[in-house]
Amino acid sequence: MAKAPRIALYVQHLLGIGHLRRAAALARAFGDAGAEVLVLSGGIPVADIDFGTAHILQLPPCLAADAAFSNLLDDAGRVIDSEWKDRRRDALLKATAAFKPDALLIEMYPFGRRQFRFELLPLLYWAQNAKILIASSVRDILVDKGRDDRVMEAADLVRRYFDLVLVHGDARLVPFERTFPRATSIADRLHYTGYVVEKPKVAPVADRTNGEVLVSAGGGAVGGPLFAVALAARRLSSLKERRWRFVAGRNLPEADFALLTQAAAIDPGIVVDRFRPDFTDLLASCHVSLSQGGYNTVMELLALQTPAVIVPFAEGQESEQGLRAQLLAERDALDVLDFDNLDPALLAATLTRRAQTGALPIDLNLDGARQSARILLDALAAKNHD
Repeated sequence: MAKAPRIALYVQHLLGIGHLRRAAALARAFGDAGAEVLVLSGGIPVADIDFGTAHILQLPPCLAADAAFSNLLDDAGRVIDSEWKDRRRDALLKATAAFKPDALLIEMYPFGRRQFRFELLPLLYWAQNAKILIASSVRDILVDKGRDDRVMEAADLVRRYFDLVLVHGDARLVPFERTFPRATSIADRLHYTGYVVEKPKVAPVADRTNGEVLVSAGGGAVGGPLFAVALAARRLSSLKERRWRFVAGRNLPEADFALLTQAAAIDPGIVVDRFRPDFTDLLASCHVSLSQGGYNTVMELLALQTPAVIVPFAEGQESEQGLRAQLLAERDALDVLDFDNLDPALLAATLTRRAQTGALPIDLNLDGARQSARILLDALAAKNHD
């Protein structure tokens, strides 16, 4: 009986939980394809994330100090230091070597997560010496930080260490070179997988007439301002007789969560959940969705053909959510509003219009998890055959 391929998957989430959820979907797909998976997770632990049959190694966790990623903090809120980095690097290398992977998949690096070079460069050096397959897992759109030197550095690292770059997108919507100008220099490594989408447990509801207005902001860390405008929009909206459900997210600051619960105490038409494990099912049946433009939520909206209004997170240099939402809005798959110019009346009118219009189906590859597994395992089989 052939030995199951072993895949080590490194993921580091810092602000929201989107990176972790996408990694979990990949881990499940690799497991379904017959691989044994070890997830090397460096963020704050999150309950109710389904990794399938994968083994989970929780590294000493850290998170971003703020939306500008100004500092990295440990789980006690202290700025991480060189001693902390040494401990974590050693734990990562020891666990990976003990697992004896046939392939190493690193989420985002070298296109992001540059703060973690202290452990990722030694990990890549070890993997290269071990002669295992090395792959990068990256979303469709990168944040434009205006640094040509960083782009060149990333391309050089790909050519030095990586066999594959799995781009979780569809070039028909946005080619990778749109936000990574040196894509042609690594074209022989690039593989578009399609978008990674959570598979809903229920079918989309054909008649959403009696559905609720669903308001969410991913993990919630930066969702407070959107929730505040949504509460004001409800009072002006033609949809105010419906139930409005706010899914706050585990990371919504307590002060912002208190504002939501106070509103719910006054208005019986408002329901507040901190977290819903069946969130995808809620998207499948709601009348209209209001959310930020995180990769996972947007792809689920498309897969479920849910009428949606997106207000992308765009603080600091964050450009990824806005670009993706704008490209989809140009195809009338959803509506997008700029938070800086957002007022409650505009939001209320846009929600009503999108609910009436519905969601226009869009032809995109949404089978990214399964296809990622196929591409990586095929490459591994070819490497072993050579």
